[in-house]
Amino acid sequence: MRAIEVNERALTELTHRFAGTVIRPEDEGYDGARALFNGMIDRRPALIAQCTRAEDVAVAVRFARETGLEIAVRGGGHGVSGMAVNDGGIVIDLRRMNDAVVDPDAPLARIGGGATSGDLDRATQPYGLATTTGRVSTTGMGGFTLGGGSGWLERTFGLACDNLLSVEMVTAEGDRVLASESENPDLFWALHGGGGNFGIATAFTFRLHELPAITAALFMWPAEDGPRMARAYRDFTDTSPDECGGGFLYLTAPPEPFVPEHMVGKLVCAALVTYAGRESDARDLVAPLLATEPEGVMIAEIPHVQLQSMLDDPPGLRNYWSAEYLAAMPDLAIDTFCDRAGDMVIPSPSQHIMFPQGGAVGRGPSDYPVPWRRAPWAVHPLGLWEDPADDERGRMWAKNVVADMQPWSIGAVYLNFIGTEGEERVIAGLGPENHDRLARVKARFDPDNVFHLNQNIRPATPMA
Repeated sequence: MRAIEVNERALTELTHRFAGTVIRPEDEGYDGARALFNGMIDRRPALIAQCTRAEDVAVAVRFARETGLEIAVRGGGHGVSGMAVNDGGIVIDLRRMNDAVVDPDAPLARIGGGATSGDLDRATQPYGLATTTGRVSTTGMGGFTLGGGSGWLERTFGLACDNLLSVEMVTAEGDRVLASESENPDLFWALHGGGGNFGIATAFTFRLHELPAITAALFMWPAEDGPRMARAYRDFTDTSPDECGGGFLYLTAPPEPFVPEHMVGKLVCAALVTYAGRESDARDLVAPLLATEPEGVMIAEIPHVQLQSMLDDPPGLRNYWSAEYLAAMPDLAIDTFCDRAGDMVIPSPSQHIMFPQGGAVGRGPSDYPVPWRRAPWAVHPLGLWEDPADDERGRMWAKNVVADMQPWSIGAVYLNFIGTEGEERVIAGLGPENHDRLARVKARFDPDNVFHLNQNIRPATPMA
């Protein structure tokens, strides 16, 4: 707080040049503005700069540099580590920059840096168009895309970053730049997995694809059937077309009409199948899973927006996540995965998931810094609970899942799926060669590591 108190003149200049809203700790709405999706995070920034345009972002960056305030950048605020807010610094909040404009003839969409998956999905759905967005509607598209962007439609359309055409950014100097294949191509490459290390993305342009229909199928079995059904799901996905996505998971059965009463509130295993097509074709596709006689069944052709919000959880729960990407999913890996389901915090919204990759993900560009795309499987312990007394149990469960998967791990990992796990994990996650190249791009655009509240890549040291 002292930095603000001795720089009242600078603060006055900021508010004069700033078209958005500047919130201080004493202002009404401060606590709501600083709250994140992860209820474990309780930090108190000195200022929250709620931007409405790219120039607001540039003004806020220059103000922070002049006053020495640490910068946190907030898009959706979904990052599990809570790096979208800090203590005593400035939060550059992009949430008001959430416009989404579709050109159906191109077809492409341009969105603001604070747009969520839901914002983009709602804009594209009336045209029968889509691109890969997050698995929940409240995910911020900015951090999601810059980290690579893994979602339900990835096997059909590729990762979100594979569909990225350009990014408008504000640099650490407060300058505005464009990154695309033809302009700042090294920066554009870095934005395909390197996260928010290089600047603040104020707008994105995405390639869109035709999506006239999508079908969701969810099957539930008792938890004790997990090893058998996980094998059935693995074998099912081995021969599934690119239009088929989804995952196998353990969860607390919700009180839905298709869930038998005796399962509600209990640990169950489930298979979610997403199909980019009509229900009639989807039913033919999922016949092998129906043949296993699941106790809960839901198959429906639904709007894309509805699919994307099926697993939305309320903000404010306590969160701890991690992930591991696997070279294979043999029977022993399945058994190991299933054995850990009993350690979850239940009942809670926690999910213990294994995702198939392949399809357009595996065939995507090999030069981008997302080496985890080549893994056929990902395991993602997603811990959410209410009671602080469960914190240690929730953390240890996720950590133990990741440790158990080491015999099959490729080392590389989607950094959006994990919290703060250290520099070595970041280097391994991106791949050492990619990391070195990213560090050189970082040195060009952010040599002072101003943007360090992220899965941080320190700028390369100039050679003597």
